[in-house]
Amino acid sequence: MGKGIMRRALAAASLVLIGLLSGPAAARAERPVEVVVEDGAGVLDRSKLIPAVEAIEFYEPTKVAVFTYRGTPGDNLNEEVLRFARAEHPEWISGDGQKWADGLFIFALDPDGRHVGTYMGEDRKVSPAQREDIQNASKDLLRDAQWTDGTIAGIRRGAELINQPWYRSTAFLSTVWTAGTAAVAGAAAWLIVRWRTRVASRKALARADASYANVSMDLQVTELNAGTIPESSRYGSTVLEKHRTFLAKYNAATDLSNRAHALAPRAMSRRPNLKLIRSFADASAELDALDDVIADTNALLNRGAAWASAWDRQLAPFRSDLAALEQMLGRRHAEGDSATAAALRSFRDHSQRELERWSAELADGSITPETALDRLRDARTHLSELLKNHADTVIGGFAKNEREANLMRNEMEDAQAGTKAKYGRAYEPSILGTVYPSYYFFSVPTFNAGFNTGMGSVSSARGGDGSTTGYGSSGGSFSGSGSSSGF
Repeated sequence: MGKGIMRRALAAASLVLIGLLSGPAAARAERPVEVVVEDGAGVLDRSKLIPAVEAIEFYEPTKVAVFTYRGTPGDNLNEEVLRFARAEHPEWISGDGQKWADGLFIFALDPDGRHVGTYMGEDRKVSPAQREDIQNASKDLLRDAQWTDGTIAGIRRGAELINQPWYRSTAFLSTVWTAGTAAVAGAAAWLIVRWRTRVASRKALARADASYANVSMDLQVTELNAGTIPESSRYGSTVLEKHRTFLAKYNAATDLSNRAHALAPRAMSRRPNLKLIRSFADASAELDALDDVIADTNALLNRGAAWASAWDRQLAPFRSDLAALEQMLGRRHAEGDSATAAALRSFRDHSQRELERWSAELADGSITPETALDRLRDARTHLSELLKNHADTVIGGFAKNEREANLMRNEMEDAQAGTKAKYGRAYEPSILGTVYPSYYFFSVPTFNAGFNTGMGSVSSARGGDGSTTGYGSSGGSFSGSGSSSGF
């Protein structure tokens, strides 16, 4: 399409739009009469969310409620929202108990179960297709774990569709703009893609520059640290193997930096250049993590002045796993009362005592740093085995047949191995994370990832992949307007 044609199409479409919006469309100017946030999942930034929602303009005075909770892929979000409303906010329900209250718009989110839902009073309800539109407006951000921004985007789209005047409806505008639709849509999409690419490029470049600057400033110190790591140590020798490629990787990162900073501002909008900048960011982040590991290896194995801090950093991933066990076992369908769950809790309590003992023995010289690292490796290996055993328990409790069990088992195994892009395993910046491959230890986060995806696969196979409109067995005769869907 020629630029002249595109400009004329955009100009014509703009004139139509200005004509439409300068007329009776002034009706849209009602800020929410109230904003209620019930963030049971603890994922929202209230300081950002509330002012943003309060600034959104609806066509009619509307009360906005936001509800979050941590569920599973197999849950019915509609049922959970209704259960919560009955228990905590009966004013959200109509006087006869059968509908949502007039003037109400509820946006609901389950970050663990990966569900988003929208619910309206009878005087605010929209069509099923528009409900889906509202939910879809939030999903790209929610898939990226941008919970607050995704919620804002969904509510903003809801404001655009709830009680929308006929002259702003999609059908009407589509009819008016038939002649220029292709040109406008193509131009808009092209501009949006370039804008998003430019923003992503700038963010990636800032991340890359920060990591690269850290590596550059510490380069001499890193070389000194590597020079005194004992090669006779099993751990030290493996870290030194990684260091032998450090300078080559640094030089490669320098080349990527030069190429990234040579880009003109307009070139930042192109996808190939975004890929280049992300390569620079990833390479710099890996080097930034590795130079910290080299420093910790030197400090710990040689009992340098900073050995205690270095040892604490080695314990951090294991401590994080132990601390996350109870929340993992407390989730729905997590079989928290099973024998394998009891084994995990017992191991957690024992390990927390052992960590203190190892640290004390390391401090008084009763054990060597190598022995301490061996014990930590063995403990994390034992936790991996216990998590695998508990995965079998969870699969046995949720799956109804061998086909479903295989679906869940495959997702659990893929999560541990990191063999799929969705389970991309990040480099663990620790001595054990450098010595052993990323799939060697089965952690609580990877267990949760496999657990969520496995149950989602089973739910999809059972026919639960689309929109859910009912309120479950506990909903009774309730028939309020609303639905939920996965993201």
